[in-house]
Amino acid sequence: MSTRDRILEVAADLVAASPDGDISTRAVCDAARVGAPALYRHFGDKEGLLTAVVDHGFDKYLATKRERGPGADPVRDLRDGWDTHVAFALANPNLYRLMNSPAMRTPPAAALESHRILTGDLERAAALGKLRLAPRVAAQMVMAANVGVALMLVSRPTTFEDAALSTRVRDAVHAAILTPDAYAEAASAAGPADGRSGADIPATAAQLDALLAHAPSPVLTGAESGLLSEWLGRLSDTS
Repeated sequence: MSTRDRILEVAADLVAASPDGDISTRAVCDAARVGAPALYRHFGDKEGLLTAVVDHGFDKYLATKRERGPGADPVRDLRDGWDTHVAFALANPNLYRLMNSPAMRTPPAAALESHRILTGDLERAAALGKLRLAPRVAAQMVMAANVGVALMLVSRPTTFEDAALSTRVRDAVHAAILTPDAYAEAASAAGPADGRSGADIPATAAQLDALLAHAPSPVLTGAESGLLSEWLGRLSDTS
C-alpha cells in the first residue's frame, strides 16, 4: 500500500470512530506512522485530506450505481437512488456529515457525481414525458430534500426516529416533480409495501383528530377523548 493510501485509510478509520467526526492531522500522522510533511505533500492541508476521505468513502457507494447503469424505468431509479442515498448516510453517519459540512469549501467530487447521476435520471424521465419541471430544477429539489432528510436522521436520531419519514418525504417530493400519471404508476408499482393500501385512512384520522381538538366531543369523557386522540394519532402516523 502506498503512503497516500495508508494515510487515507487511517484517516477514514479515525473519522468513522470519532464521536463527532472530527480528526486532527497529528492523530492521522501518528496512526499512519508518517511525518506531517508527507501528509501535506499528498493532500495539501486538512481540508484536502478530508475531501479525499469523503471521495474515498462515497466512491464505494457510487460504484454500485456505475455498475448498475441506468434502468429501464427512470422513476424507479429515482426512488431507488433516494433510498440508497439515505441507507448510505445511516451506515456512514460521520462520513456523511463531513461530506455535507459547511467547512468543506470545495464540494467533494463524489457529491458532484451523485448530482450528475440524479440529473441524468430526471432527464430520462423528462424525455418520456414523466416530469413536470425542468430536470435541473427537479434535481435541486430532490437533492436538497434527500440530503436534508438524511442529515436529520443521522444528526438527530432521537427527534427523527420515524423509520417511515424518508419514504414520506421522498413521495411528497416525487409527487411535486412528476406528472400525476407517472407518480400514480410508480406508486401502484410500489404496492402495499410503500403504504399505498388504505391511503385515505391516515388523512381521515388526522382530520378527525384536528376537529376534535378544537371541538371536543360532548359525549366523551376527558380520558376517553385522550385515548381516542392517541388512537387517531397512531392511524394518521401510518405511512
